[in-house]
Amino acid sequence: MKERVLIVDDDPELLIILKRYLENHGFEAVLAADGVKGLAAAASAKPDIIIADVDMPNMDGFTFCLRIKESKTLGATPLIIMSGKKISEGDMVSGYNFGADDYVTKPFSYPLLLAKIKAVMRRTAARAKTPAALKKGPLEISLEGRTAKLDGKFLKLTSKEFDLLTALVSNPGRVLSLTSLLEAIWGYNTADYNNPHTIEVHISNLRKKTGDFSKRIIVVPGHGYKFE
Repeated sequence: MKERVLIVDDDPELLIILKRYLENHGFEAVLAADGVKGLAAAASAKPDIIIADVDMPNMDGFTFCLRIKESKTLGATPLIIMSGKKISEGDMVSGYNFGADDYVTKPFSYPLLLAKIKAVMRRTAARAKTPAALKKGPLEISLEGRTAKLDGKFLKLTSKEFDLLTALVSNPGRVLSLTSLLEAIWGYNTADYNNPHTIEVHISNLRKKTGDFSKRIIVVPGHGYKFE
């Protein structure tokens, strides 16, 4: 059965080109012209992966990404953002903060996009093989539902915050390096991007959302973080 990709972009020419290219490489492609139509298409087509442009009418790609990642039924769907205008480091960090699994700047080569699609899907498949749930004291994490409860109350986490918390809790006592976290959770090639600020921002957000429980997330200076 072919894996299904949803492509969301307001450029009709690019939509057709990407559709043909990906279908020639074994995918089934579904198209949507903006974020609003993309949400409807995602709900009905249930894609295996989504590719969305940032600059679109009606709903921009960042908002679309956030809506997907906050969805109980679609939140686990990997999503790659692409943009020809928002290409600065700050734009990319924003994309990851909204929950994107990867970020591609236009113009891009189609083989590179294909490689990124396959890499993101491999990481998603690997996460799916982990246990269905984790429990550490008052914290309960449902990996299948991608939800987290603390003292019985749901935490409002972004996709990356959830993945970061899960990575730490899944490896108690083990120091997770900044490099390994950037590669495993954000998909960065750390030879090109190795800025710890991305992780620091997410750790800070986790501390705000988890209160005293966050004291169990320990900074190991010069190395990374561990959960105790």
